Amino acid sequence: MATPTLTRPAPSVTTGNSPKIRQPRKKLTVGRIAAIVVAAFIAVLWLIPFAWATATAFKTETDAAAPDVTWLPPSGFTPEAFVKVFQDGNIPLWTWNSLYTSAAITAITLVISALVAYALSRIDFKGKKVLMTVIIASIIIPPPVLIIPLFYQMLALNLIDTSWAIILPQVIHPAMVFVLKKFFDQIPRELEEAAVMDGASRLRIFTQIILPLSRPILAAVAIFVFIGAWNNFLWPFIATNDGNLLTLPVGLQTIKSAYGIQYAQNMASALLAALPLIVVFLFFQRQIIKGVATTGLAGT
Repeated sequence: MATPTLTRPAPSVTTGNSPKIRQPRKKLTVGRIAAIVVAAFIAVLWLIPFAWATATAFKTETDAAAPDVTWLPPSGFTPEAFVKVFQDGNIPLWTWNSLYTSAAITAITLVISALVAYALSRIDFKGKKVLMTVIIASIIIPPPVLIIPLFYQMLALNLIDTSWAIILPQVIHPAMVFVLKKFFDQIPRELEEAAVMDGASRLRIFTQIILPLSRPILAAVAIFVFIGAWNNFLWPFIATNDGNLLTLPVGLQTIKSAYGIQYAQNMASALLAALPLIVVFLFFQRQIIKGVATTGLAGT
């Protein structure tokens, strides 16, 4: 008696006109619902200060300084604070200064950090462990401690009151070197060994194999470095005295009134400084999440 054979149906090939197969929706479990509720609660907590700053920025100075806390001002909303900020300061110039200095810091930091991280991950050389120890130890050094030595260094190089005085001291990020090094450690060495057998040089392996595989973490590092450079106030404030070189955080602090604290104007200045970063996050949030998820820190 012949044994019946079981045959699997041939997989259907979908064309451009064929309907797409819908993926089954994930079931809402108790844990998933709890995670959504917690995430929504945290999002609301984060949005409340931002909403309050926005509402205050569109108030008159009288309503903003009133002792009674109200979301809806009696005099109504007005863009007077934003107009005042633009009249008293050179917002376009300050924004441009912040943009190109932050972009330069990000680009140089990526090049230096990636090269150092690759050397620490793939090349054996004398003093490697000592160098790695110094890099890890330097992460815990507070940046304000280095301000005086960096200032004298820039002064000796005649770079004070130049854009390079803002850029160069901010291109060394030991934390970014450590993160990239841990990511490079996870890339299989077999890929490099195959490339070496094909006659590829170390530089070609780095540029054509390692970097393309590291796009998520490189994007995350670039965004974090850009945000840090954009928000940096103390060092650009110390390194430059020329009004044409002021970055946006420093320039906005020069807009002060002789009548005390102007709450609406201060909130308007803070929103103007944060707006570019919000736009960057909205456009690159996937890269940020993917980069953080693949930093390679799980095993450390």
